[in-house]
Amino acid sequence: MSTQLSAQFRLKLLRVARQSLENFLENGERIQFPTEIPELLEKRAVFVTLRNREHGDLRGCIGQSKPRYPLIEAVAKTAISSAVDDTRFPSLTLDELPDLLIEINVLSPLAPSKPEDVKIGKHGLMINKGSKGALFLPEVAVSNGWDLHTFLEELCRKADLPEGSWHDREAELYVFESEAWGENEFLS
Repeated sequence: MSTQLSAQFRLKLLRVARQSLENFLENGERIQFPTEIPELLEKRAVFVTLRNREHGDLRGCIGQSKPRYPLIEAVAKTAISSAVDDTRFPSLTLDELPDLLIEINVLSPLAPSKPEDVKIGKHGLMINKGSKGALFLPEVAVSNGWDLHTFLEELCRKADLPEGSWHDREAELYVFESEAWGENEFLS
């Protein structure tokens, strides 16, 4: 995994996410964030989560499991996607934006894994079987108080796979680690 991002870069990426959202929700345009900073130009897989500021309820979460864009661009694109493309929620409105907190996860590369090697709190999980697949960030198991068996079963449910599908030989299980931070860490 690449070195951890400094607080300065984390804050910059949160600002990129918020500015991207504001601009897109206001006038439908995506803005570019030119940079010369090598850490922000490295291609990384990113998830952006939007939560209600008051009670922490999920309002959108979308990301990529593979690095496709430079980090700064991935954050800008993914912030917009989590606001308007998460089919579990209606599209975000500009009026809602002040009530939201933004969280960013930067993922390490995916690595094939056996179920018994998964560490709760350390690893995120992805399963693929046939045309179905799903992913959970590392904090999902922790925040729900899941043990490993429940984590694997819930992943199957999310992927719309039958219970216990993680045992199947055709099922591909991957782990990854994640560097996560949110606006709440920078608010005083």
